[in-house]
Amino acid sequence: MSAQTSSTAGAFRTAVVPAAGLGTRFLPTTKAVPKELLPVVDTPGIELVAAEAAAAGADRLLIVTSPGKESVAAYFRDDSELVETLEARGKGALAEKIRRAPGLLAVDSVYQYEPKGLGHAVAQAGPALADDEQAVAVLLPDDLVLGSGGGDSGVLARMAEVRATHGGSVLCAFDIPREQISAYGVFDVSDTGDDDVKQVHGMVEKPDAEDAPSTFAAAGRYLLDRAIFDALDRITPGSGGELQLTDAVALLISEGHPVHVVVHSGGRHDLGNPAGYARAYVDFMLQHPEYGEDLRGWLTDRLKD
Repeated sequence: MSAQTSSTAGAFRTAVVPAAGLGTRFLPTTKAVPKELLPVVDTPGIELVAAEAAAAGADRLLIVTSPGKESVAAYFRDDSELVETLEARGKGALAEKIRRAPGLLAVDSVYQYEPKGLGHAVAQAGPALADDEQAVAVLLPDDLVLGSGGGDSGVLARMAEVRATHGGSVLCAFDIPREQISAYGVFDVSDTGDDDVKQVHGMVEKPDAEDAPSTFAAAGRYLLDRAIFDALDRITPGSGGELQLTDAVALLISEGHPVHVVVHSGGRHDLGNPAGYARAYVDFMLQHPEYGEDLRGWLTDRLKD
Protein backbone atom coordinates (compact mmCIF):
# COMPACT_ATOMS: atom_id res chain seq x y z
CA MET A 1 0.00 0.00 0.00
CA SER A 2 1.27 3.42 -0.89
CA ALA A 3 1.60 6.07 1.79
CA GLN A 4 0.01 8.66 -0.46
CA THR A 5 -3.31 10.25 0.32
CA SER A 6 -6.01 7.67 -0.27
CA SER A 7 -8.89 10.14 -0.45
CA THR A 8 -9.59 13.84 -0.24
CA ALA A 9 -13.03 13.30 1.32
CA GLY A 10 -13.19 14.94 4.71
CA ALA A 11 -15.83 12.75 6.30
CA PHE A 12 -15.07 10.06 8.87
CA ARG A 13 -17.24 7.48 10.58
CA THR A 14 -14.98 6.02 13.28
CA ALA A 15 -13.47 7.92 16.19
CA VAL A 16 -10.61 6.12 17.93
CA VAL A 17 -9.99 6.76 21.63
CA PRO A 18 -6.71 5.38 23.02
CA ALA A 19 -7.58 4.34 26.58
CA ALA A 20 -5.20 1.50 27.46
CA GLY A 21 -3.04 3.41 29.95
CA LEU A 22 -2.73 2.64 33.64
CA GLY A 23 -3.61 6.14 34.84
CA THR A 24 -0.55 6.19 37.11
CA ARG A 25 -0.96 9.85 38.06
CA PHE A 26 -4.31 9.01 39.65
CA LEU A 27 -3.21 5.96 41.62
CA PRO A 28 -4.45 4.45 43.88
CA THR A 29 -7.92 5.37 42.55
CA THR A 30 -7.16 3.91 39.12
CA LYS A 31 -6.46 0.50 40.62
CA ALA A 32 -10.24 0.05 40.46
CA VAL A 33 -11.66 2.95 38.41
CA PRO A 34 -10.25 3.71 34.94
CA LYS A 35 -9.13 7.30 34.58
CA GLU A 36 -11.49 7.72 31.62
CA LEU A 37 -14.48 7.13 33.93
CA LEU A 38 -13.57 9.77 36.49
CA PRO A 39 -16.47 12.24 36.53
CA VAL A 40 -16.32 15.84 35.40
CA VAL A 41 -19.14 16.89 37.73
CA ASP A 42 -21.47 13.96 36.93
CA THR A 43 -20.28 12.91 33.48
CA PRO A 44 -17.17 10.80 32.80
CA GLY A 45 -14.55 12.33 30.55
CA ILE A 46 -14.98 9.50 28.04
CA GLU A 47 -18.62 10.48 27.51
CA LEU A 48 -17.67 14.10 26.90
CA VAL A 49 -15.16 12.96 24.27
CA ALA A 50 -17.71 10.59 22.71
CA ALA A 51 -20.27 13.41 22.52
CA GLU A 52 -17.72 15.59 20.73
CA ALA A 53 -17.06 12.84 18.18
CA ALA A 54 -20.77 12.22 17.62
CA ALA A 55 -21.44 15.93 17.14
CA ALA A 56 -18.82 15.96 14.37
CA GLY A 57 -20.50 13.09 12.52
CA ALA A 58 -18.90 9.91 13.89
CA ASP A 59 -21.22 6.94 14.20
CA ARG A 60 -18.78 4.60 15.95
CA LEU A 61 -16.42 4.97 18.89
CA LEU A 62 -13.53 2.51 18.85
CA ILE A 63 -11.89 2.30 22.26
CA VAL A 64 -8.32 0.99 22.38
CA THR A 65 -8.20 -0.62 25.79
CA SER A 66 -6.16 -3.08 27.83
CA PRO A 67 -7.14 -6.15 29.87
CA GLY A 68 -8.89 -5.14 33.08
CA LYS A 69 -10.35 -1.92 31.65
CA GLU A 70 -13.46 -3.42 30.09
CA SER A 71 -15.61 -1.10 32.20
CA VAL A 72 -14.76 1.82 29.88
CA ALA A 73 -16.64 0.25 26.96
CA ALA A 74 -19.23 -1.21 29.34
CA TYR A 75 -20.17 2.31 30.42
CA PHE A 76 -21.83 2.79 27.01
CA ARG A 77 -24.06 -0.29 27.27
CA ASP A 78 -27.79 0.22 27.51
CA ASP A 79 -29.19 -0.17 31.04
CA SER A 80 -32.94 -0.33 30.46
CA GLU A 81 -33.59 -1.77 33.92
CA LEU A 82 -32.03 1.24 35.64
CA VAL A 83 -33.88 3.59 33.29
CA GLU A 84 -37.20 1.93 34.06
CA THR A 85 -36.51 2.07 37.81
CA LEU A 86 -35.70 5.78 37.68
CA GLU A 87 -38.77 6.57 35.56
CA ALA A 88 -40.98 4.61 37.93
CA ARG A 89 -39.69 6.78 40.76
CA GLY A 90 -40.44 9.96 38.86
CA LYS A 91 -36.79 10.71 38.08
CA GLY A 92 -37.21 11.24 34.34
CA ALA A 93 -34.37 13.76 33.99
CA LEU A 94 -31.93 11.36 35.60
CA ALA A 95 -33.21 8.50 33.41
CA GLU A 96 -32.48 10.67 30.37
CA LYS A 97 -28.89 11.10 31.53
CA ILE A 98 -28.55 7.30 31.73
CA ARG A 99 -29.85 6.97 28.16
CA ARG A 100 -27.49 9.63 26.86
CA ALA A 101 -24.21 7.71 26.51
CA PRO A 102 -25.63 4.56 24.84
CA GLY A 103 -27.53 6.78 22.42
CA LEU A 104 -24.52 8.75 21.21
CA LEU A 105 -22.98 6.23 18.80
CA ALA A 106 -22.03 2.55 18.50
CA VAL A 107 -19.10 1.52 20.70
CA ASP A 108 -16.54 -1.22 20.01
CA SER A 109 -13.18 -1.96 21.56
CA VAL A 110 -9.83 -3.44 20.55
CA TYR A 111 -6.94 -4.36 22.82
CA GLN A 112 -3.44 -2.99 23.18
CA TYR A 113 -1.72 -5.71 25.19
CA GLU A 114 1.60 -3.91 25.65
CA PRO A 115 2.23 -0.20 26.37
CA LYS A 116 4.18 0.60 23.23
CA GLY A 117 3.18 4.20 22.64
CA LEU A 118 0.39 6.20 21.02
CA GLY A 119 1.35 5.10 17.52
CA HIS A 120 1.10 1.46 18.54
CA ALA A 121 -2.31 2.12 20.14
CA VAL A 122 -3.66 3.78 16.99
CA ALA A 123 -2.28 0.94 14.87
CA GLN A 124 -4.54 -1.52 16.70
CA ALA A 125 -7.55 0.27 15.21
CA GLY A 126 -6.53 -0.32 11.59
CA PRO A 127 -7.90 -3.87 11.18
CA ALA A 128 -11.22 -2.81 12.77
CA LEU A 129 -12.02 -0.24 10.08
CA ALA A 130 -14.29 -1.03 7.16
CA ASP A 131 -12.61 -1.23 3.75
CA ASP A 132 -14.30 1.96 2.55
CA GLU A 133 -13.24 4.12 5.52
CA GLN A 134 -10.57 6.44 4.16
CA ALA A 135 -10.13 8.62 7.25
CA VAL A 136 -10.30 8.10 10.98
CA ALA A 137 -10.48 10.54 13.87
CA VAL A 138 -8.30 10.05 16.94
CA LEU A 139 -9.30 11.77 20.18
CA LEU A 140 -7.06 11.59 23.21
CA PRO A 141 -9.36 11.23 26.22
CA ASP A 142 -7.06 13.27 28.46
CA ASP A 143 -7.81 16.35 26.36
CA LEU A 144 -11.12 18.19 26.58
CA VAL A 145 -11.22 20.61 23.66
CA LEU A 146 -13.77 23.34 24.32
CA GLY A 147 -15.55 25.83 22.14
CA SER A 148 -14.76 29.53 22.35
CA GLY A 149 -17.57 29.85 24.91
CA GLY A 150 -17.24 26.36 26.38
CA GLY A 151 -19.36 23.38 25.35
CA ASP A 152 -19.05 21.49 22.07
CA SER A 153 -15.98 22.59 20.20
CA GLY A 154 -16.80 21.99 16.54
CA VAL A 155 -13.05 21.60 15.93
CA LEU A 156 -13.42 18.10 14.44
CA ALA A 157 -16.03 19.33 11.99
CA ARG A 158 -13.69 22.17 11.00
CA MET A 159 -10.86 19.64 10.59
CA ALA A 160 -13.08 17.58 8.27
CA GLU A 161 -13.72 20.71 6.16
CA VAL A 162 -9.98 21.30 5.88
CA ARG A 163 -9.36 17.69 4.84
CA ALA A 164 -12.08 17.98 2.19
CA THR A 165 -10.27 21.03 0.79
CA HIS A 166 -6.62 20.01 1.14
CA GLY A 167 -6.74 16.23 1.43
CA GLY A 168 -4.34 14.29 3.61
CA SER A 169 -4.39 14.51 7.40
CA VAL A 170 -5.46 17.34 9.69
CA LEU A 171 -4.42 17.95 13.29
CA CYS A 172 -5.55 20.40 15.95
CA ALA A 173 -3.26 23.08 17.38
CA PHE A 174 -3.40 25.83 19.97
CA ASP A 175 -1.49 29.10 19.82
CA ILE A 176 0.57 29.07 23.03
CA PRO A 177 2.58 31.97 24.51
CA ARG A 178 6.19 31.46 23.51
CA GLU A 179 7.39 31.47 27.11
CA GLN A 180 5.25 28.34 27.71
CA ILE A 181 5.94 26.55 24.44
CA SER A 182 8.73 24.27 25.70
CA ALA A 183 6.13 22.04 27.41
CA TYR A 184 4.55 21.04 24.08
CA GLY A 185 5.06 19.39 20.75
CA VAL A 186 5.39 22.32 18.32
CA PHE A 187 4.55 22.46 14.62
CA ASP A 188 6.79 23.88 11.88
CA VAL A 189 4.20 25.53 9.65
CA SER A 190 3.54 27.92 6.80
CA ASP A 191 0.46 30.03 6.13
CA THR A 192 -2.43 29.12 3.87
CA GLY A 193 -5.29 31.26 2.63
CA ASP A 194 -7.16 30.69 5.91
CA ASP A 195 -6.05 32.35 9.13
CA ASP A 196 -6.89 29.29 11.21
CA VAL A 197 -5.28 26.73 8.85
CA LYS A 198 -1.54 26.13 8.56
CA GLN A 199 0.39 23.64 6.45
CA VAL A 200 2.69 21.43 8.51
CA HIS A 201 6.26 20.76 7.45
CA GLY A 202 7.51 19.11 10.62
CA MET A 203 7.21 18.93 14.37
CA VAL A 204 9.59 19.40 17.29
CA GLU A 205 8.97 17.89 20.73
CA LYS A 206 9.37 20.29 23.68
CA PRO A 207 11.85 22.74 22.12
CA ASP A 208 13.49 25.58 24.02
CA ALA A 209 11.41 28.71 23.57
CA GLU A 210 14.04 30.43 21.44
CA ASP A 211 14.34 27.38 19.16
CA ALA A 212 10.62 26.69 18.67
CA PRO A 213 9.66 26.83 14.97
CA SER A 214 6.28 28.42 15.86
CA THR A 215 3.94 28.92 18.79
CA PHE A 216 1.44 26.37 17.49
CA ALA A 217 1.29 23.41 19.87
CA ALA A 218 -0.29 20.01 19.31
CA ALA A 219 -3.60 19.14 20.97
CA GLY A 220 -5.15 15.70 21.26
CA ARG A 221 -7.28 15.72 18.11
CA TYR A 222 -6.29 14.11 14.81
CA LEU A 223 -8.13 13.44 11.56
CA LEU A 224 -5.88 10.97 9.83
CA ASP A 225 -5.92 9.63 6.32
CA ARG A 226 -5.92 5.83 6.21
CA ALA A 227 -2.35 6.03 4.90
CA ILE A 228 -1.31 6.49 8.56
CA PHE A 229 -1.59 2.74 9.17
CA ASP A 230 0.91 1.95 6.41
CA ALA A 231 3.26 4.58 7.86
CA LEU A 232 2.90 3.09 11.35
CA ASP A 233 3.98 -0.26 9.91
CA ARG A 234 7.15 1.31 8.53
CA ILE A 235 8.46 3.49 11.36
CA THR A 236 10.92 2.17 13.92
CA PRO A 237 10.37 2.27 17.68
CA GLY A 238 11.87 5.14 19.64
CA SER A 239 12.96 5.27 23.27
CA GLY A 240 11.39 2.59 25.43
CA GLY A 241 10.43 0.64 22.33
CA GLU A 242 7.45 2.94 21.70
CA LEU A 243 5.96 3.76 18.32
CA GLN A 244 5.19 7.47 18.10
CA LEU A 245 2.26 8.74 16.08
CA THR A 246 4.18 11.92 15.30
CA ASP A 247 6.95 9.84 13.67
CA ALA A 248 4.39 8.28 11.35
CA VAL A 249 2.97 11.70 10.49
CA ALA A 250 6.51 12.96 9.83
CA LEU A 251 7.11 10.03 7.48
CA LEU A 252 3.98 10.89 5.51
CA ILE A 253 5.05 14.53 5.25
CA SER A 254 8.44 13.46 3.90
CA GLU A 255 6.66 11.46 1.20
CA GLY A 256 4.50 14.36 0.06
CA HIS A 257 1.35 13.58 2.03
CA PRO A 258 -0.38 16.89 2.88
CA VAL A 259 -0.72 17.62 6.59
CA HIS A 260 -2.42 20.72 8.01
CA VAL A 261 -3.42 22.01 11.41
CA VAL A 262 -6.51 23.87 12.46
CA VAL A 263 -5.56 26.50 15.04
CA HIS A 264 -8.40 26.28 17.53
CA SER A 265 -9.44 29.42 19.39
CA GLY A 266 -11.41 27.71 22.15
CA GLY A 267 -10.22 26.38 25.48
CA ARG A 268 -8.72 23.11 26.60
CA HIS A 269 -8.52 21.05 29.78
CA ASP A 270 -6.00 18.32 30.53
CA LEU A 271 -7.70 15.48 32.39
CA GLY A 272 -4.47 13.48 32.51
CA ASN A 273 -3.20 14.87 35.80
CA PRO A 274 -4.91 15.82 39.07
CA ALA A 275 -4.28 19.57 38.71
CA GLY A 276 -5.75 19.73 35.22
CA TYR A 277 -8.62 17.48 36.23
CA ALA A 278 -9.44 19.77 39.16
CA ARG A 279 -9.53 22.81 36.88
CA ALA A 280 -11.87 21.03 34.47
CA TYR A 281 -14.13 19.92 37.30
CA VAL A 282 -14.38 23.43 38.73
CA ASP A 283 -14.90 24.97 35.29
CA PHE A 284 -17.75 22.62 34.43
CA MET A 285 -19.24 22.90 37.92
CA LEU A 286 -19.34 26.70 37.66
CA GLN A 287 -21.44 26.33 34.50
CA HIS A 288 -23.84 23.87 36.13
CA PRO A 289 -27.37 25.32 36.47
CA GLU A 290 -27.94 23.70 39.87
CA TYR A 291 -24.52 23.86 41.54
CA GLY A 292 -22.68 26.69 39.80
CA GLU A 293 -23.90 29.70 41.75
CA ASP A 294 -23.36 28.07 45.12
CA LEU A 295 -19.83 26.99 44.19
CA ARG A 296 -18.98 30.45 42.87
CA GLY A 297 -19.99 32.00 46.18
CA TRP A 298 -18.03 29.44 48.18
CA LEU A 299 -14.91 29.93 46.04
CA THR A 300 -15.13 33.69 46.39
CA ASP A 301 -15.24 33.38 50.18
CA ARG A 302 -12.60 30.66 50.27
CA LEU A 303 -10.12 32.63 48.18
CA LYS A 304 -10.46 35.61 50.53
CA ASP A 305 -8.85 33.42 53.15
